[in-house]
Amino acid sequence: MAISSVLAAVSGESCDEEVVRLACRLMRPNRGTLHILYVIEVDRRMPVDAEIVSATARAETVLRSMEKVAKAEKFKTEGELVQARDAGSAVVKEAFDRSVDAIVLGLPYRMRYGVFTLGDSVPYVLKNAPCQVVLWRDYDSQLVKGLGSSAG
Repeated sequence: MAISSVLAAVSGESCDEEVVRLACRLMRPNRGTLHILYVIEVDRRMPVDAEIVSATARAETVLRSMEKVAKAEKFKTEGELVQARDAGSAVVKEAFDRSVDAIVLGLPYRMRYGVFTLGDSVPYVLKNAPCQVVLWRDYDSQLVKGLGSSAG
């Protein structure tokens, strides 16, 4: 399948650069359109369009940084910031609105109650996306160290 447009969802996590690089690699033969999306999740106690200065500043910094990563990969792109109640549904909506061929998501290695978790957004996107979904899961360096020492 030829992929000519990708939505790369970033969130300020350590895996964001790899998400953007992977999105670029998926489109490399076609030199398609890369959309980088940062979603600010707004608490239900606030209006969805409330100005959250610190979150907006962080998002803009992350987007500028990811645009530089895409530029280094020889892709032109423009980051977009949206505010929503739920990041997963915002990613799906943007993918639908932009008619992208694929979504690339990053997932930091997180534990909840001692068990690895996908969180809430990733399963939502996997279930509802109108296109292909590629997931980049970071690894837990502490887990890798622990496995390496027990193999000795």
